[in-house]
Amino acid sequence: MRSTRTLSEFLSKELIAEYGVAVPKESLASTPVEAVEEANKIGYPVVLKLCGEGIAHKTERSLVRLHLKGPEEVQVAARDLLSKATKDDGDVSVLVAQMVEGRRELIAGIVRDPNFGPCVMLGLGGILTEAIGDAVFARLPLKKTQALTLVDGLKASHIVTSSFRGEPAVDRTALANVLLGLSRLAFDHPEIISVDLNPLIINGDQPIAVDALVEQGDTEPDNDVEVNERPDSKTVDRLRPLFHPRGIIVAGVSSHPGKFGFVAYHNLRRFGYSGNLYAINRDGAEVLGTPTLTSVSQVPSGAADLIFVCTPNESNVELLRASAARGVKAAFVASGGYAETGLEGRRRQDELVKTAEGLGMVVAGPNGQGVISTPVTMCAQIVAPYPPEGSISVASQSGNLVSSYLNYSVSTGVGVSKAIAAGNSAQLALPDYLEYFADDPETSVGLTYLEGVGDGASLFKAAERMTSKKPLVLLKGGAEAAGARAAASHTGSLASDDRIFDGICRQLGIVRAQTVEFAFEYAATFATQPLPKGRRTVIFTTAGGWGVLAADACTRANLDLIQLPQDLKTDISKLVPPRWSQANPIDLAGGETRDTISEVMDLVCGHPGIDAVIYLGIGIQSGQANAFSSGEFFPEYGLDRIVEFHTRQDRRYAEAASDAAKRYQKPVLTASELVHTDREYGNAGPKGVRDTGFLCYSSAHRAIDCLRVLCEYAEYRDKI
Repeated sequence: MRSTRTLSEFLSKELIAEYGVAVPKESLASTPVEAVEEANKIGYPVVLKLCGEGIAHKTERSLVRLHLKGPEEVQVAARDLLSKATKDDGDVSVLVAQMVEGRRELIAGIVRDPNFGPCVMLGLGGILTEAIGDAVFARLPLKKTQALTLVDGLKASHIVTSSFRGEPAVDRTALANVLLGLSRLAFDHPEIISVDLNPLIINGDQPIAVDALVEQGDTEPDNDVEVNERPDSKTVDRLRPLFHPRGIIVAGVSSHPGKFGFVAYHNLRRFGYSGNLYAINRDGAEVLGTPTLTSVSQVPSGAADLIFVCTPNESNVELLRASAARGVKAAFVASGGYAETGLEGRRRQDELVKTAEGLGMVVAGPNGQGVISTPVTMCAQIVAPYPPEGSISVASQSGNLVSSYLNYSVSTGVGVSKAIAAGNSAQLALPDYLEYFADDPETSVGLTYLEGVGDGASLFKAAERMTSKKPLVLLKGGAEAAGARAAASHTGSLASDDRIFDGICRQLGIVRAQTVEFAFEYAATFATQPLPKGRRTVIFTTAGGWGVLAADACTRANLDLIQLPQDLKTDISKLVPPRWSQANPIDLAGGETRDTISEVMDLVCGHPGIDAVIYLGIGIQSGQANAFSSGEFFPEYGLDRIVEFHTRQDRRYAEAASDAAKRYQKPVLTASELVHTDREYGNAGPKGVRDTGFLCYSSAHRAIDCLRVLCEYAEYRDKI
């Protein structure tokens, strides 16, 4: 247990002032008479505080006196404060300081996280700091662009970034310099555990630290995480045998369909793996109508570079050696009984990794569910499903979550490129997979599930590299169980694991989802829609009520629901009767003819003043067509013709949305609850959207939330 000491407020301020943080004029006095002398030098009004290394929170003990206007008030206050000193406060004096006025108070500070190392914090400050809990974190070192925009992450950022009660917006550069100064301080003084500037008063437009608390340890802190060294070879080359194997050995193939070895072998054959496939069964039994090999030594040299391992763990070290002798470069180990079982399992796992590294092999798992690579039709996993081909790549610390993402892929038709369950991550972990996805030309977006951070610095580095090139969508488990750190400072008490993690996601442009459904929808949106150039949004709807609710959702998502440009209104009015809405949302009010939807969609998307479109109401006609075609009167009475017309029209509308998005490189998000509610007969509207390769959202709110994350990531890319 490391012992700690707290610097007095005076010494804390001396230190932070060296790093460019503005502090009030102040000095120390040991007696009431000296306090008056110092106050006269500073000028009234002044503040008096009892100051000592054992004093952390002065307000709670009523050790602060504000707005003292003359010598008599100073003398009385100084005498009273000195009388409140206790033996635990150490050597005390009276701090006499300039009275700094301002209606807005922030808190800034440093905390050292056990996973990510030193982090900076900015929040709403004052005596209700913890109660309000409005704070954002970022990992250090901090870039200037990050420092300039960190304040935007606060829920109540408008109080600071805009004029407030007659006071101007904060000088962003001055606030950024405070944060950058704290960043330098954290690295220059590794013995410092935390720094707390509370309050950081906005005086005019300038932030001034009117209180400061620095906590030191007696040794360098053990939470400054360093990035682990990676192998010299490029990750994309290193992991190519895992995701693009020329051939696969399945070790431990059983003739029993309930065994993992049978299932993995079956799935590789069932879904048409395109390379060489070698099944190993110690008895040479016939499996799925095909003879098996009894030993890896029977595999032709160089014919396979991946082995999928379903054999008992005690035989796997020798299996890796035999595989390497045949040219195998990668192993996915589905076998269990490793670190998840205790110390003996940990020893066995360490031996497995040491052996693989000595052989120049990479190992995924152990205790993993499998790996998928649709470009080579590879379904090497011990469960279903196998997704359609696409550009989403999945890496997860839970095999079940891989299955969830793949199920959504099958359901929506938005395809996957790679998917892997990391298992115990004995050698390869999430950072390795993210580095691969960042360079993989077959991946357009990463999708991951995370429970334990582990090597936080490596995760940070890999995620930063990923998001500089491609979006990364992340779902994290265990967030609600995370607790705050024990600390003397307000900064420390606010620094819960999840708050820090959330701040790092914001810092890196990671799209953090709260549910599995939203995580997949975000990824599917990135995989199918172009990034918007701005937030100027138009809602195009076939019914007024949907448009009103969607407009409300746009406002909550901070999208710019623009006024409809006059030239666009004029052009639309040439196509439909005057009863259309003449505004945004665009509601044609039933005035459309056969080609109107497609024509208006093209006009809206082609307008230079519009960045994105939300399209609502597709599938209504096909819903009625299904009612016609499933009843006793069909196909008589002209129902066959109207059914064919309605279904054809909805398909055309879906194609119009897709064509416009591609032609003008603007997102067009189509939403209809009929994607779920009209499944018995299949609705041509949502089905048409799926057939164009796009996602049909089940509500306007879900589509708008996905548009929000598109905009946020596009803005992040613009900043970097």
